[in-house]
Amino acid sequence: MRLDSPLGNAIFLTGVPSVGKTTVLMRAIDLIKKAGYRVGGMISSEVRVGGSRVGFEIIDLLTEQKGMLAHISQKEGPQVGKYRVNLRDLAAIGAGSLERAISDANLICCDEVGPMELYSPAFKKAVRNAMESGKPLLGTIHFKARDPLIDFIKSRADTEILEVKLTNRESLHGVVANKILKAISCV
Repeated sequence: MRLDSPLGNAIFLTGVPSVGKTTVLMRAIDLIKKAGYRVGGMISSEVRVGGSRVGFEIIDLLTEQKGMLAHISQKEGPQVGKYRVNLRDLAAIGAGSLERAISDANLICCDEVGPMELYSPAFKKAVRNAMESGKPLLGTIHFKARDPLIDFIKSRADTEILEVKLTNRESLHGVVANKILKAISCV
């Protein structure tokens, strides 16, 4: 990753499902916040009922507003596995949180660019805007997803893709936070 790039600096974490991508991202965010910087964007988390996963919610890091990304009981929207994607919340909260972070945060976070999120034109546009904003971006990217947006992300000279593995997931957040803090100081 070129930390002096005028176009911005992006780190995307990838890895097999459940390896800990979001955990690494959240630990890095905590270190960046402790350094005094404002972090915006979105994170996603599982929704569980009685020990079973029934969906995924999205959370705006600046406003703490929550919405449903996908749920097994969702009646409309694109289907990904047993879930239906909530395109309305994904546009309003997901894409909205990225746009807010572009103007109001030192670091933009995007968890995740994956099969569900890629159904939303508003989300895809917001990710492109974030990539081109000149601000550091930290995100997660689905291990196997394919899309022109993912090709765009991976093709940029100012983007670094780091794989989260069982062997590095306990220490990778420190490496990521240090890279992001250096990038923030260059903006």
